[in-house]
Amino acid sequence: MEPQIIVGGDVGFHNAHERDARKRLREGRAYRDLSTVIVVPTRGMIPARAVENWLGLMMPMNQRTVRLFVAGMEVGDAYNAAVTTILAHPELSKWRYLLTLEEDNLPPPDGLLRLYEHIDDYAAVGGLYWTKGEGGQPMVYGDPSGILNFVPQVPRVNAIQECNGLGMGFTLFRMDVFRQLTPPWFRTVQEWDPTAGARGYTQDLFFFENARKAGYRVACDTRVKVGHLDPATGFVW
Repeated sequence: MEPQIIVGGDVGFHNAHERDARKRLREGRAYRDLSTVIVVPTRGMIPARAVENWLGLMMPMNQRTVRLFVAGMEVGDAYNAAVTTILAHPELSKWRYLLTLEEDNLPPPDGLLRLYEHIDDYAAVGGLYWTKGEGGQPMVYGDPSGILNFVPQVPRVNAIQECNGLGMGFTLFRMDVFRQLTPPWFRTVQEWDPTAGARGYTQDLFFFENARKAGYRVACDTRVKVGHLDPATGFVW
């Protein structure tokens, strides 16, 4: 270490840039109650690649978070069981948010902190990820300015993109929405409707259709880029 003369009076970087720091704190909402239950449905064997990724996920400082794993159930049933358990719990029922995290999704380290920034404007905000395989489609479904549908949309660059539906690989929900909607909140549907013909829903779009009909808004935060892992090959789509 080179010899140096120590001079006092340095207020520090954040104090010197207090205006920017205050703006960052307001936008991040870290000073508010961000209590979050992280729900992970699993077949029982979570890939090490996913676990390693999740260990790097940054949590809001000094906020309440807990992980709830639901193993061995169909994914829609797993989410219904988790929400039912949370709402019936004397403590967890008071928490504000629910984050769904699926065993083949790889969120960026700051992904959850980003989702918090706009969650109070929407019923749910999710990260951007794509269906697996060549020609994969973005899980940003439906233009909310038109007729209610779930056609994949072209993602906007680093934007809060309102839509009709999302996947649930890395999606943050306001807990109060589940109290307002009638269960089951999630259901995988394969049926024949005499009026509409054949109907098929994954559990996520079943929820979002009901949420949109109830007047709730949802959005994709395309800044939050989530990898979609193929456990069989290790390739990330």
